[in-house]
This record gives sequence, C-alpha cells and structure tokens, in this order.
Amino acid sequence: MAAQGFTQGSIKRHVMKLSSVMIVGFLAMTLGSLVEVFYLGMVGKLELAAIAFSFPLVMALNGITRGLGVGAASLIARSMGEGHREQAALLVTHCYLLIIGFAVSFSLAGQFLVDDLFRLIGARGEVLALASGYAHIWLLGFPLMGFALASNGLIRAFGNATYPGYIMTIGPLVQVLLGPILIFGWFGLPAMGLQGAALTFVMSAFCQFLLALYWFLIKERLMRLTFEGLMASMTGILQVGIPASATNLIQPVSAGVVTWLLAGYGVSVVAGFGVASRIESVVGMVVIGISTSVVPLVGQNWGAYQFDRVREALNTCYQACLAWGVVAAIIMWIGAPFFVSLINADPDLVESAVMFLYIIPISIGFMGMLTVSTHCFNALRRPGPALLLSLARLLVIYIPLALLGSHYWGYVGVFVATATTNVLVGVLGYAWNRKVLATEQASMIASRALSL
Repeated sequence: MAAQGFTQGSIKRHVMKLSSVMIVGFLAMTLGSLVEVFYLGMVGKLELAAIAFSFPLVMALNGITRGLGVGAASLIARSMGEGHREQAALLVTHCYLLIIGFAVSFSLAGQFLVDDLFRLIGARGEVLALASGYAHIWLLGFPLMGFALASNGLIRAFGNATYPGYIMTIGPLVQVLLGPILIFGWFGLPAMGLQGAALTFVMSAFCQFLLALYWFLIKERLMRLTFEGLMASMTGILQVGIPASATNLIQPVSAGVVTWLLAGYGVSVVAGFGVASRIESVVGMVVIGISTSVVPLVGQNWGAYQFDRVREALNTCYQACLAWGVVAAIIMWIGAPFFVSLINADPDLVESAVMFLYIIPISIGFMGMLTVSTHCFNALRRPGPALLLSLARLLVIYIPLALLGSHYWGYVGVFVATATTNVLVGVLGYAWNRKVLATEQASMIASRALSL
C-alpha cells in the first residue's frame, strides 16, 4: 500500500485490511499464550497460578512500550499524511533509541523488584518462587519484545498494513513448537516446566526482533546516523507517549487488583482466573485488533484535513467492536466449560474460570469502544482525555465496585465489577471522543484559514 494510501479509497476497506492483519497477529499471540497455558496445565495447578501472578508485570511493561510506540506513530502518521517521509524516518530511528533505553533499564530494574511485586499482590510460598523464577527469565527477552511491539505501530503508521502480521505471528509459532520441548523435556532435554516456558518466550522475542530489525535496516532503510533533532523527536514522542503509557498501565494495575482480591479465595481461584483470562483474550483481541487501525487512519486523514473520513473510520470501528462483542459473548456462553476443562479439570479452578467467561465477555464490545476512543485521542495528540478516562475507570469506578462486589458476592462480584466498568467507561469514552473531535476540527479549520 502506498504510504499515503489511507487518505484515499474506501475507509471500510482500509479498516478491514488494517484490522484483519492485526487481528490475525493478535490471535496468533493470544493462541500462542493459550497453548502455553495448555502445556502448563499438564504440569500443575501451581504453575497456572504463578502465570496468573505474572500477568500484571507482563501487561505493564508491554503497555508502556506500546504507549511510547503510539507517541511516535501519531507523529509518523501525520508526517506521512503530509508527505514528509524523511522526517518520519528520523522519528522511527529516534523512537527505537528511546524504546531500547527504556526496555533495557526496566529489564534490569525488574530483576531486583519482581519478588516484592508478587508478594504485594498476594503470591506466597511455592507459587511465589515459581512466579519469580519465570519473571527473571522473561525479563531477559523483554527488550527484544519491546522493540518488536513498538515496530508494529510504526510500520502501520508508515502505511504498511501487512508486515506487522509477520512479526506478531513468528513469536507464537516458536512458542507452540519449542514450548513442549523445553517444558516437558523432549528429545533428551531436562523437563524445565515454567522456566522452560520463560525460555521459550525469550527465543520467540528474539525471532520477532530480527523481523522488526529487517524492516528497519533493510526493507525500508530508515536508519539515520544522526542525533540532530533527537531532543525535539523525544519531546514530541513523549508528549503523547507518557500519557499513552500511563493509560496502558491502568489495565495491568486493574489486573493486579483483581489478582490481589482473588488471592484471598485460594490458589484454585487465582489459577482459574489465569486460565480464563487467556481464553477470553483470544476473543477479546479481535476488538483490540480493530482499534489499532485508528492511529494510522485518523492520523493520516487528520493531517490531510479529511475530517469526514476520520469520523467514518471511527464509526466503522465502533460498530465492528459492538458486533464482535455479541459474537464473542455467545461463543463463551456456549463453550466455556469445554474450553476450561481442556486445560485443567480441578473442580474449583473450572468453576471460577467458567464464571469469569460467563460474565466478562458481555463487556468486550464496550471495551473495544474505549480502546478506539483512546487511540483516537492519541492520534489527535490529545492524550489527556484518554489518561483521565483510564484513571477514572480504575480509581472512581472499578476499585470501589470490585471491593463492594468481593464483599457481597465473593470472586463472582469482582468479575461483575469488571464487566460493569467496561460498559460504563466504553460509553463515556465514545461520548467524550465525539466532543473532542468537534472542538479539534474547529481549531484546525480556524488555524488553516489564518495561515492562508
């Protein structure tokens, strides 16, 4: 696709092409993670609980990285929409420098902090030891994964809708094929259990890193051996990247709160939450894939003053998210007991996991609406509303509802609080986004009139 192709042609076709590639990639990632849980379910319930305790850490670091990538992607999409490829190339180089510095720093710091983090959210005894052992190895691969995660958004902002799918697919393929060899000790190797799963992640991250590096250095030749404009680039990236990263931190913090609340109900409930989260993410990632088309479409068309196309893109994404939410809920209502029992047959684990899958999918479409709104705010370089929405979601709505739900209805109440919060904030995000769009459009038109 031509670099400026998003400002021309059918919006629905662009959404479908951008979304379908990312949905396939996200599905590959989540299915890879689900297969990993399937393998670990054969090892034991404690390993499943340990993986659940590691979710907040994994989600937090990946979320910060994606946020920094969004900060760069919003600038790159506008530059490409205005026809400034060289400026976009410089931004890509500077973004990678920022990502590598961040990822290596957090990987090193995490080696000293993960034990305390897991204790904070309720991990104890053997589960704590297993979770910490997994995280120490996982952190070694995080800088490689961070580079690949940021690349997906940068490549889409450049106008290439296909290549990110290759990056996202190769990692899960490695996990599926290599995972059982290291986890169970096939071909004469020692059985490594959860640590084998962590090593598999490191190797899959390395493969994704190589593909992203190929795009950067060879396919598009975007390396710019200059620090000229570095501070300006960093400032522009962080202007959106810091609020976007903070916004992305809300979900892992919420997951940490859920894990902490569920820890009081026993290992089986925590393990059930871990299993159900991986299953739900398979259908939930479809709306995330849909929402990823927002930054390149809104960014390029906004830079080209094509406001009607911006609104058409957003409406298409909103409708697609809600439609898929209905489909996802039906799939989970019908198949939840079967899906969970494939992984582990512990009665308490199955009961908690099935309840999660009966409740949470109701809100998937609304979660997608919130994600679409958030991406639009970032594409407009107005990250403030997205951050405020996320803070309100966590502090004003979710935590009070979760505490009340846990008190009156146990762990089921926590799940109901999560679904209710997704619905409320999804509607609020939609309404606020419409208001900001109208204000920003009026400002853009006035500024353009003054410059003529």
